[in-house]
Order: sequence, then structure tokens, then C-alpha cells
Amino acid sequence: MASITAIYTAQRSFFHSGATRSLSFRKAQLKKLKKVLKKYETAILEALYADLRKHPMEAFGSEVGLLYEEIDHTLANLRDWMRPQPVTSPLLQYPSASMVYREPKGLTLLIGPWNYPFQLVIAPLIASIAAGNCAILKPSELAPATAAVTEELIREAFDPAFVTVITGEGQAVIPAAMQHRFDHVFFTGSIPVGRKILEMAAPHLTPVTLELGGKSPCIVDKSADMKTSARRIIWGKCWNAGQTCIAPDYILVQEQVMEPLTVQLKAAIRRFFGEDPEKSPDYARIINEKRFDQLTAYLQQGRVIAGGQTNRAERYIAPTLLADVPLDAPIMQEEIFGPLLPLIPYKTIEDALQIIARNPNPLSLYLFSKSRRMEKTFITQVPFGGGCINNTLVHFTNEELPFGGVGQSGMGRYHGHAGFGEFSQVKSVMKTATWLDIPVKYPPYGNKLKIARMMMR
Repeated sequence: MASITAIYTAQRSFFHSGATRSLSFRKAQLKKLKKVLKKYETAILEALYADLRKHPMEAFGSEVGLLYEEIDHTLANLRDWMRPQPVTSPLLQYPSASMVYREPKGLTLLIGPWNYPFQLVIAPLIASIAAGNCAILKPSELAPATAAVTEELIREAFDPAFVTVITGEGQAVIPAAMQHRFDHVFFTGSIPVGRKILEMAAPHLTPVTLELGGKSPCIVDKSADMKTSARRIIWGKCWNAGQTCIAPDYILVQEQVMEPLTVQLKAAIRRFFGEDPEKSPDYARIINEKRFDQLTAYLQQGRVIAGGQTNRAERYIAPTLLADVPLDAPIMQEEIFGPLLPLIPYKTIEDALQIIARNPNPLSLYLFSKSRRMEKTFITQVPFGGGCINNTLVHFTNEELPFGGVGQSGMGRYHGHAGFGEFSQVKSVMKTATWLDIPVKYPPYGNKLKIARMMMR
């Protein structure tokens, strides 16, 4: 692999050539990406199984199928997104016309995580290409099989002066890359690493998108459909064995329905994964032993009411429900990022809001309720990135919904038009005709203040 400096220099030269700017070039590259994704689809699914033991259905749905939809949506709308947008002009500047142009930023660095090691590095690439940028991808070394496939397919699809992959240990490779000034850095991962990325970008004043995490609450009130709620919560929590930044992190359940919800949650686990989920082909594994050890330490911080079985050799942790969890326990202060689900009873809406406020700015929030008042309360009173009413995870699948966090859970938005905007530079231009030149703005000002007040009030 060429040195980072050599890659950076080649991409800077390619971008300055203007090759990436045209609609035809961008669409051609997106079509090329889709073609190579189809060619490597089986290899991608096999790599995801090797790294995380994801079932092909789960791997396709969350890592490949979403990308096909994102590319198709972008191709269908890119011409409109690229058009200069006319806006109105102040009367005082008559005769003028104002336009907003969206232009490529330049060189982008896209740093992917290990939990969705393919989708979460390729999805921002789609937005970067759509906006007319060059890109360097850094897939996670913690998912080595997926990183290898990513490098191979990107090498086949693109000139490295346009898009390429750098590999290696992130702690060494990323700081070396960020010694150079990129025009945008996109990072998906943990809050502590996100802070370090922001620190490395600050000397260059490089804009950064941070897609982080946090403790995403799932609220179930007494009006909810318990069976359907339980199925959708367990599905969202156990997708990728809970290693999802938008997974329900804990359940706040109104105390009078604690027992019926618990019964349905247990039933959903059995229905999805059988009596012994370790034998289920549909249940993924923890990424490595380090994460396994961190998660199993949480098991002592509450009363296990379902699951709790572990197998370190297989990196297996059963879908687990925990009760009697103290709010000051580490499991309730740190993002769990695994298949452990604390159930916290609450009495009133105010109680639930106070518990959520202990870990502010979640990436996602999920509410199961038939009450419009509950909907309005949680949407308006809790700052969160995105979420669902009576569902989990699925807001991520809608290209029309901008995705991102707030505060500690991140900054910036992508997917669809939001992603195109995130990777674009906004340029504002006012054009004024010369056939009329209103003299109000010119000195000597005399009594022109009165006129200016009339025109600008």
C-alpha cells in the first residue's frame, strides 16, 4: 500500500483536476459501486459471518441491502440536489438574484466501526461520491475479514486517486492520516474515540461528522400492545447481538405492566432463538474477548430474569433481561452495546424523564404507547437524534430521514439528501444587474436613514 502522504497527494491532485465535479462522473461512480457490491455480495456476507457470525439475512438487511437502496435513492435525486437553489433577495439590493450552490468539499476521510463494518463505511462513501469528493476509507481492523473484502472491492471499483482504502491499527493509522488537512472527516464509533478525532481535526479546522452512541431509552407505558412491543424490542436489541449504536439500551416500563411485558419479552426471545439461543443460527456473536469480558461484568449488576448464559470460547452471551438494576450501577451509566437489557420500572412521565436525563442526549429514543400525549411529551422534552414510536431501529432505514446524534451522541447528519449536504460546501452568491443602481446605499448619506428604515423594517 502506498504511503498516506502519497495517497493524499494523489487525491488532492485528482480533485483539483475537476474530474469529480460533473453529474455524469458522480452517477457513473455510484453505478460502478453498486455493480461491484453485487459482484462481491457473497464475499461480503461470508466476511460478516467470519467476523461477527451474522446470519446472511441479518447481514444482507443491515449491511448490503440498505446500500443498494441508498445508491438508488441518490441516483434518482442527484440531479435535483446538485441544481443551484434560487432564494429571494432583499428589496434594498434590487435588482438582484440570489443563488445557493452546493459544491464538493474536496478530500474526505471516512472512518468505520467494527459493529457494522461494511455498511457504516460504505454509506458515507455514497454521500461523499454524490457530493463530488475524493475519499480515503479506514475500515475497522477489529473486523479483519470485512476490512479485507472492503479493500479488495474498492480497489477493483475505483482509481485510488479517487477512492482508496487504508488499513492497519486505527491508533497508528488514523493519527498519521490526520496530520494532513482533510476537507471533511466522518467517524462512526464510541464517544471517547470521537473526542480524539475531534481533537485531531481541530488544528486544521476540519469539519467533522461524529456518529456516536449513548444510552438509548425504550419507554413502554400501560397503553402499549405488550406482545407486539416485546417482539419489536427484542428484535431491535438482539439484532447483531445488541452491538448496534441505536439499539434499545434499557427499558423504562410503567410499573403496572412490568410483569406482562416481562412475560412477553421472554416469549419473544424463545420464539426468535429457541430454548437455547447459543444453538440458533440466527444469533450473532460478540466481536472479541475484550468486549465479552466487559459485557459479562454487567451481569452482576442486576437480577437475571432471563438468559445470562455465556461461553467465552464462542464469544456468546445469551439475550438477557435484568431487573433490580440500581440507577447508579455502571450498566446504567455506560452504553451497554450488547444483548443485556435492564428493565427499570417507573410510575409517572416525570419519573421516566428524570431517569433519561441522567444520561442526556441519546442517539435514539423508542416509545411504545397509544397515547398522543406521551408521544408529544417525549419528542418535545427529550433531546435525541432520532427514534421510533411503537418500533425500534427502523428509522435508520429511511433515506428521507436525516440520521445523526445530538450533544454527546454526535454531530452532523447523513442519509439521502442530508448526506449530500453534509459532504457539500454551501456557496452563496448574489448577482446584481447594472441597468439600475439605487443610490440609497452610497454616501453622502444625508437624510437617507429614513428611507433605509422604510425599506428594512
